[in-house]
Amino acid sequence: MSRRTRNILFIMCDQLRADHLSCYGHPKLHTPHIDALAARGVIFDNAYVQSPVCGPSRMSYYTGRYMHSHGVSWNFVPLKAGEMTIGDHLRPLGVRSVLVGKTHMRGDASGMSRLGIDPDSQVGVRIAECGFDPYERDDGIHPYSGHDPDPSYHRYLREHGFQGDNLWEEWANTVVDKDGTFRSGWYLRYSNLPARIPAEHSETAYTTGRAMDFMREAGDQPWLCHLSFIKPHWPYAAPAPYAGMYTPEDALPVVRSDEELRDPHPVYAAMTHHRVSRTFAQPGIRDAVMVGYMALVKQIDDEMGRLFAFMQERGLLENTMIVFCADHGDFLGDHWLGDKELFHQPVIRTPLIICDPDPRADATRGTRCQALVEAVDLAPTFLDVHGGNPVPHVMDGRSLRPWLFGKPPAQWRDIAVCECDYSFQDARIELQQPPIESWMRMAFDGRWKYVLCEGYRPMLFDLQSDPQELHDLGASEAPEHVDQRRRLHEALFQWARRPRQRVTVSDELIESTEVQARISENGILIGYADEADLVAQRKLFKPRYASHNPLVKETLDRLTREPYLAHAQEGTGA
Repeated sequence: MSRRTRNILFIMCDQLRADHLSCYGHPKLHTPHIDALAARGVIFDNAYVQSPVCGPSRMSYYTGRYMHSHGVSWNFVPLKAGEMTIGDHLRPLGVRSVLVGKTHMRGDASGMSRLGIDPDSQVGVRIAECGFDPYERDDGIHPYSGHDPDPSYHRYLREHGFQGDNLWEEWANTVVDKDGTFRSGWYLRYSNLPARIPAEHSETAYTTGRAMDFMREAGDQPWLCHLSFIKPHWPYAAPAPYAGMYTPEDALPVVRSDEELRDPHPVYAAMTHHRVSRTFAQPGIRDAVMVGYMALVKQIDDEMGRLFAFMQERGLLENTMIVFCADHGDFLGDHWLGDKELFHQPVIRTPLIICDPDPRADATRGTRCQALVEAVDLAPTFLDVHGGNPVPHVMDGRSLRPWLFGKPPAQWRDIAVCECDYSFQDARIELQQPPIESWMRMAFDGRWKYVLCEGYRPMLFDLQSDPQELHDLGASEAPEHVDQRRRLHEALFQWARRPRQRVTVSDELIESTEVQARISENGILIGYADEADLVAQRKLFKPRYASHNPLVKETLDRLTREPYLAHAQEGTGA
């Protein structure tokens, strides 16, 4: 059977660092199944997310738009009703887009109410689920947190004989110490202990199984399945035997120096004061977390092996593009920080592996791409797979298929951009910053990383001489550093000046040579001397459709339906 790309499996892990896969260089944490996927596809070594926070990063993946464009600046900020997502773009092309797992999406209840949309209707559900049809929504939040009061995973555990009031907490995220005492997996000190749940009933295994269930039931319609894992995000509670596979000595060395804390940037200093950062600095905490974190990554790799074997048996590897990525990374104690929310490499540089079965991708299988790519590039890539016309007035990213086919575009981006709104964090309170000024934006050109902080001096790192980002050059008076800050500030300003809200009219329509002439045919006669002038203009722009875009054709056709031209011709005797 000839290979062609019919389906898309869009796999995302939460808080997975690129350097914790063996194909990205980890010396002790072997991930053979993900490595095998990379051997069949392309590793993007310089893939960057648009935000170091779950919610805004995911909305950039789903919309193909920067955080500045879609407006979701933190986890509990809803994606406004009307923002188009992957599902909205693919559905008219006959592609079913489904969710299995996490999105961190908050539905725009206020917007739906204002527009008279029933949140329980199909449209309302899609708005609340990032445009996906939810086959299985599981954000890893305990059942009584304001989400679904009885989520599917909770029911699954109950059906398999697990007892308790909150099974997500009491089994999946409770660990057992050597004395048999139960400890909450939320406490970082216990991250090296095994979870109470058996591996085959853990969240990672359950979510994988649900994706397989979907593929069994999918039928003949082309599909995009967003398989979105909760782990290795905290709680870092891994089941046996994974919890016992690694020791602290297997972990990558912590990256931090005392110099970082001498006269630090005010925003960075405030973030080192966050509780999670102070806890990671305590003796023994990072060692415990690293054991659990590596174990969770290892389990994900094993589940990838189970999933890919299932797909092989069903012939799905022959026609399914597989994308493996993460919404962001994790500091894990690097730079005296925990969690995320700054722009160091461990957080914003994420794994991105794409395996496209299209024969045109054969030329790049098993290779590594060094281009600066961004999370916003995946949505236009998916649109490209299914033959949709590019929508650059809507999506900020560009299709990655030319890189997959070994035909790099003549022009590509010069900088990767990342944004962070820290107004919801204790750092803002410590700094006494108003929310509207609690913003940071990064421009990175592959060597120099510039961070603009509202109200403060910038940060600057030279990753060529300082790959671990230990020396902030944002206050340096060296001419080279002054020049680089000026250059990247202008590049970031140029990026910010680009209009991103004119999404209802395409650039292609605006560039059409017939638009103004056809507007005149509706009787809107701007600047004409008389009827003869109109007829001359009409003959100059006689009907011709240079575009094959159905939207452009339909719009131009609509502009010719008025009979004004015939009336004008009668008046001149033409």
